[in-house]
Amino acid sequence: MNDEMTLYAVPGLPLVAPGDDVAQLIVSRLTATGRSFKDGDILVIAQKIVSKAENRLVRLAYVTPNECAEEVAETTRKDPRRVQVVLDDSNEIVRARPGLLIVEQKSGWICAHGGMDRSNVPAPSNDPEDEVVALLPVDSDASAEGIRARVAELTGKSVAVIINDSHGRPWRVGTVGVCIGCAGLPPLWNQRGLHDLFGYELVASEECIADELAAAASLLMGQSNEGRPVILIRGYTPPSLPAAPAKTIQRDKSMDVFR
Repeated sequence: MNDEMTLYAVPGLPLVAPGDDVAQLIVSRLTATGRSFKDGDILVIAQKIVSKAENRLVRLAYVTPNECAEEVAETTRKDPRRVQVVLDDSNEIVRARPGLLIVEQKSGWICAHGGMDRSNVPAPSNDPEDEVVALLPVDSDASAEGIRARVAELTGKSVAVIINDSHGRPWRVGTVGVCIGCAGLPPLWNQRGLHDLFGYELVASEECIADELAAAASLLMGQSNEGRPVILIRGYTPPSLPAAPAKTIQRDKSMDVFR
């Protein structure tokens, strides 16, 4: 059990562009502050900068909506071009109503608009109609593993990496940081078989470690113009379980009683 852990927002990161080495940028900025990585550190990285570096950007001026996108746009009252972008990166529509489009994104994440987002993405011109939107990484687990390997190459230190995103929840107001990419730690801790303070055996307890760390980091990241997309967590020791990808968090469709 941990008695204490610290969270530190890596300062001064530049705006990320397609092709940038995210790990190199993080290591450089951390070094510039006089800090360095330690084995066991956990990096929580905002999805948006990973998507930018991987060029997961779509210019809406080049999008032509098809008939399906037009129909969904009429139902949701959204820009048909945006709807087309969401549908192209989705497996299925889960819910559609005025003001809201929830889909299963191609990586399996169920979220509003498939995680597509306009915030903190620069427009190519001053024309308000000339927008660029960002999609989730193609494989956030692979992205996390790549950044983790690159940090090890640059520093010689073994760190874990979480890529987080802000998701809404069906029965609660407000978004919360969740893990969509994980490398170097177990995202889930199945506590079935353990006992509480009074000796009762736990029969249904399964803790999502990765989501809790992602949510904690989101408090420092912020949601608008804070410019703090990378958080270093130090002092948390995960249980001695094999590392696994974030996709293991996803509930199998056969076990989803609400869909």
